[in-house]
Amino acid sequence: MQIINCTQAGFEPELDKIYRREAVPPEVDEAVKDILAEIKRDGDTALTKFAEKFDRIKLSPAQFRVSDQDIAAAESGVSAEWKNAITSALANIVSFAEQRIPKDWKYSPRPGVVIGERFEPMERIGVYIPGGTAPLVSTVLHTAGIAKAAGVKEIVAVTPPGQDGMIHPAVLWAMRKAGVNEIYRLGGVCGVGALAYGTATIRKVDKIVGPGNAWVTAAKKQVYGHVALDMVAGPSEIMIIADDSARADFIAADMLSQAEHGSGLEHAVLVTTDAGLIEKVQNELDIQKQRLSRGTMVDKVLKDGVSLILVKDLADAIEIAGKYAPEHLEIMCRDAESTAGKIKAAGAIFIGEWTPEPVGDFCAGPSHVLPTAGSGRYFSGLTVEGFFRRMSTIQYTQTAIQQEIPVIAAFSEMEGLDAHGNSGKIRGSK
Repeated sequence: MQIINCTQAGFEPELDKIYRREAVPPEVDEAVKDILAEIKRDGDTALTKFAEKFDRIKLSPAQFRVSDQDIAAAESGVSAEWKNAITSALANIVSFAEQRIPKDWKYSPRPGVVIGERFEPMERIGVYIPGGTAPLVSTVLHTAGIAKAAGVKEIVAVTPPGQDGMIHPAVLWAMRKAGVNEIYRLGGVCGVGALAYGTATIRKVDKIVGPGNAWVTAAKKQVYGHVALDMVAGPSEIMIIADDSARADFIAADMLSQAEHGSGLEHAVLVTTDAGLIEKVQNELDIQKQRLSRGTMVDKVLKDGVSLILVKDLADAIEIAGKYAPEHLEIMCRDAESTAGKIKAAGAIFIGEWTPEPVGDFCAGPSHVLPTAGSGRYFSGLTVEGFFRRMSTIQYTQTAIQQEIPVIAAFSEMEGLDAHGNSGKIRGSK
């Protein structure tokens, strides 16, 4: 845990360090490269080998896919309370997605010219569902549920199994509820590689979406081009902007909510104008962590991934947030909505003390698949539009093309592309 005092000289190097965090350590990138090469070359044989090596489970290719019987049997392991929570959250997520489904459109900017856009859902989507340290049931809804709302016909899920080969029943029930068609018990690099390259038993997909640890992130980055991606997102992170009106117990609780994710590489950052709040938050972190079940994971983040930053005013806090571009940004200060309106880059903004980050993780509506490690400056979170292909549509009449032949001819001359020019000129012939 580090404290950075931005009201005194010499703080810039410490801030630069947190701005330059990496989603994937270089050594992980290199190891993933070799694993993916083997999966691409050897297909199912490599998947079997790596499932035993990394997930400590022996699987034949015939056992990769979760059977309909296993999915049906999972229902008995899901309580009515859990089912209600999954159903309620899915309804919220689908409702939000439906507000953003793109519509075909066209207009005529010049006589005889009609241009526009068409949108078609992708046919086959792969969703990665983390499950190594926690069964992320919510991620099923925040990926597959949105794909289903978009009209994707084939939704393929990969997720790591336990050493008994089983997948958490709530994950399976949520997959069925969200519209997943195929489920494979493959985690990490194996799952991503199978979706990207395809094997004898698993057909490749058009796009892979979903969060994961550094290994999953590295794998997604390296298969880009074989498939489309939502984004390259690493370990979870939260930043909180607070003034002297904020409650230290709320802040600490929300920081710990991200620290418990399990990789040990998570980040939790407080930026405040109140020096006294820093000590209060430190005390609350110590008190509240004692009550958590994932103490070892939390301790590592508290040691290496927590930064408490003192600034002279909210303007400085807003500037730091924009440069850091957090995955999750909470704003707990007077007139929080006004402050939120000044933020330039963040995956999701949680406004006011009654809007804790976990509502976004679970049930608010927008997808919790968000950019991390500063990539919020150039990536945005997953939305329903990400499951569509956009196609421009262009239509000219004979009169209209003849009006623009001189423009085509001029560009073909500038660029030295005679055939382009001829394609226009030939339509000007009588």
